[in-house]
Amino acid sequence: MCILVHASELHRRLAQDPFKESKFPPQAQETQPGKEHVMNPLPQATHPDHNPTNKLQGKVALVTGGDSGIGRAVCLCFAKEGATVAFTYVKGHEDRDKDDTLKMLLEAKTGGADDPLAIAADIGFDENCKQVIDLVVKEYGRLDVLVNNAAEQHLTNSVEEITQQQLQRVFETNIFSQFFLAKHALKHMKEGSCIINSSSVNAYNGNPEALDYTATKGAIVAFTRGLSQQLVSRRIRVNGVAAGPVWTPIQPASKPAEMVQHLGCEVPMNRAAQPSEIAPCYLFLATCQDSSYFTGQVLHPNGGIIVNA
Repeated sequence: MCILVHASELHRRLAQDPFKESKFPPQAQETQPGKEHVMNPLPQATHPDHNPTNKLQGKVALVTGGDSGIGRAVCLCFAKEGATVAFTYVKGHEDRDKDDTLKMLLEAKTGGADDPLAIAADIGFDENCKQVIDLVVKEYGRLDVLVNNAAEQHLTNSVEEITQQQLQRVFETNIFSQFFLAKHALKHMKEGSCIINSSSVNAYNGNPEALDYTATKGAIVAFTRGLSQQLVSRRIRVNGVAAGPVWTPIQPASKPAEMVQHLGCEVPMNRAAQPSEIAPCYLFLATCQDSSYFTGQVLHPNGGIIVNA
C-alpha cells in the first residue's frame, strides 16, 4: 500500500530521521525530458533550513538543465546566496517547468542580482553551446560559475539493445555538452571562476540497466580530472558531484512505475534524496572561501554507498 505524502511533509519526516525509509507512488512518464510539475509528490527544490549568507554575491552562474530536478535546486540555492542565475531547458518539453523555475528564482533573487534568464537550447551541439554562453555574457557581462548538469537516461537489458542513434544522443547530451560549454565559457572566465560537472554514483559502481548513461558519467569523472589539471595554472577550479538516487523527473521518465516506487531502496540509507539535499554540494564547490583547495575532486552525496575512488 502506498501513502501519498506532500513534499514538505516528507522533508519534515526525513529531517527528523535521515535514515527513515521513503517510498513513492508508482508512476511513469512516456517522454524525456521528464516533467517535474506532474510528479507526485513534487520534488523538494529548497531546504527550509537554508540560511543564506550571500556567499555568491556578485557572481553569475549558468546551470544546464536548470528547469527541474537537481538543476532547479542548484539554481535556487545559488540565487538565495546572491548569484545572478541563467539556466538552459528543452523548449516545448520543459516550458511549464521553466516557467515555474523562473517564478521561484524571481522570488529568491537578492538585492544586487539581475533577473534570471532561461535559455532554450539543445546543448548536444557545439554551435548551440556557443550561443548559450554568448547570450549569458551579453546579458550579464560575465560568467563565474558553470554547472554542467543536463542529462538523459534510457534503460536497456543488454548492450545489444543500444542503437547507434541512442548511444550518440546520450553522449551528446551528457558529455559532449560539457566539453562544448566549458570550451566556450573559458573564453570569459577569470581567476576564481569554477566549473562543476554532474556525474553519478553509476560511474563508480556501474549500472547494467543504463550502460550508455553510466559510460557518460564515467567519462565526466575523467573529464573533470583532466580539465582541472589544464586549468589549475589559470586559478580556475573544476570539480564534480556524483549523486546517488534522487527524486527528479529523470526517474519516472526513464524507469517503469514499480522501479520508481522503490527508488533508493538499494542504498544504505534506504531512501532517495531530495534535490535540495544535493544542491549544497554545488554551493560548496562554487564558493571560493569554502572550497578554494578543491580541484579535480568529486563529492559523493549518495546515501551511504562506499565508492573508494
